[in-house]
Amino acid sequence: MNAQTERLTLHGPAGAIEAVRDAASPAGGVAPRGIAVIAHPHPLFGGTMDNKVVQTLARAFVQCGWTAVRFNFRGVGATAGVHDEGRGERDDLLAVVEQVAPAAQGQRLALAGFSFGAFVTSHALVELWPQGRVDQVVLVGTAASRFTVAPIPPAAHVRTLVLHGEADDTVPLASVMDWARPQSLPVTVIPAVGHFFHGQLPLLKTLVVRHLQAGG
Repeated sequence: MNAQTERLTLHGPAGAIEAVRDAASPAGGVAPRGIAVIAHPHPLFGGTMDNKVVQTLARAFVQCGWTAVRFNFRGVGATAGVHDEGRGERDDLLAVVEQVAPAAQGQRLALAGFSFGAFVTSHALVELWPQGRVDQVVLVGTAASRFTVAPIPPAAHVRTLVLHGEADDTVPLASVMDWARPQSLPVTVIPAVGHFFHGQLPLLKTLVVRHLQAGG
């Protein structure tokens, strides 16, 4: 993605995990913020860490001073294992976090996910939030119609951006509102935009950057 891109092989519960780390540019003039771990869409429908929405999220985090780590879930690319309907994928995400942002080092952490990746991220957040080091959460196209997305911890609401396209025909907006409503969790709706944000990736990036910058 840039001169600061590094390919990684991490260790997961099912074996090797393929990952890419995009470091914030030292020339960017932005103070280092921490590590952002970004989860990709459904593995059985072509989802990988190279998905355009996932790469757009990584660029937004890098612009704001975060080192962005994208990785392939089990069974995707060079990552070992087979698809596990979200359970093992949550464990994959937690394994990535522990290796790239160890809790013992007190590294600040951001979590982001797209579609299936947002569902997995919600469950990882439940595990990681009590550690007190998650600064930012970004969920895009959250797959609430297909999976049981975990509620966002109340104290994390102010740090969480939920983005959804009004015209999403993969995950209907109504399903995301049904998930968010009992939590009084705000959802940012982008008019006339579909699931994959075709033609609107710059807008997606702008909204994420705005959220990250407002988070201080």
